Amino acid sequence: MSEAIALTPPVAAPAPSAASVQPTVRRSGPGLAWLRGLVLPVLVFGFIEVAAWQQWVQARLLPPPSEIARTLWQLAGDGLAAHIGVSSARVASGFLIGAVLGLLAAVLVGLNRQVEAYVDPSFQALRNVPSLAWVPLLLLWFGIDETPKITMIALGAFFPVYLNVVSGLRNVDRKLIEVGEIHGLGSWALARRILLPASLPSVFTGLRTALGLAWMFLVAAELIAAARGLGYLLSDGRETSRPDVVIAAIFLIALLGKLSDSLLHAIEVRSLRWRDTLDNHTVQGKA
Repeated sequence: MSEAIALTPPVAAPAPSAASVQPTVRRSGPGLAWLRGLVLPVLVFGFIEVAAWQQWVQARLLPPPSEIARTLWQLAGDGLAAHIGVSSARVASGFLIGAVLGLLAAVLVGLNRQVEAYVDPSFQALRNVPSLAWVPLLLLWFGIDETPKITMIALGAFFPVYLNVVSGLRNVDRKLIEVGEIHGLGSWALARRILLPASLPSVFTGLRTALGLAWMFLVAAELIAAARGLGYLLSDGRETSRPDVVIAAIFLIALLGKLSDSLLHAIEVRSLRWRDTLDNHTVQGKA
C-alpha cells in the first residue's frame, strides 16, 4: 500500500525590514574619540621637540613645546587670564551681534524675493572685502575704543550666518510649506513653525562657521590700538622678536576656538536629535 506523500512548498524567508538594511556605523565612545583627536597634535609637538634637541631646526625661530609651556607659565603670572577674558568677551559680543543680524537678514531675504533683489547683491559684494580693509574706516568712525573691535568681529560673523540660513530656507521641502499653507499659517507663522525648524542644520552650520571667523577676525580687531588681548600678545611677540609668545598666543586662540566650537556642536547635536539621519543612527559596535 503506497503512502501518499504530501509535498509542501518551501516557505519563503521573510523580507528584511528597512531597519535591518540600514548601513552600520561604528562609533567610538566620547572618551576614545577625544583621545584619538590628541594623536596628531602629540605627534607634531613631539617631532618639534625632538627636532629642537637634535638641532634640525633653529629653536630661536621654532621654539620647542617645552619652551612654549614655560612661556605660558610665565604669562600666567603676568596677567594672561586678563588677556584671555578680554578676547573672549570681544568674540562673544561680536559673534552674538553678527549672528543675530545675519539671522534676521537671512529670514527677510529668504522669505521675500523683492527684498533679496534689493539687498543680496550688496551683501555678496561686501562679504569679499578683507577684514583688514575695514580697519581704517572703523578707526575713523568709532575711534580706538571697544566699538570698532566688536564691529569688525560682528562683520566676520554676519556673512556666514546670512549665506547658510538663506540657503537652508530656500532648500526646505515644498511639501512642508504646502502643509502649512493648508492649515492657514501666515508668513511669519510659517517661518517660525516650519521654515526655521526645517533649516536648522544650515543655521548651525552658519553659526559654527561664524564662530570660527569671529576668532580669526579677533586678531585683526585687536590690531586697532589694543592694549590687552591675545591679538595684542601676537603683535607684542612680533615687535619684541619672541616667537615663543607668538606661538603661545596662536595656541591659546586655537584652543579657545576649539572649546567654543565643541560647545556649539554639542548644542547642535542636542537640538537636531529628532532628525532621522545617518549621524543620529546609533548602532552597537566595537569602538
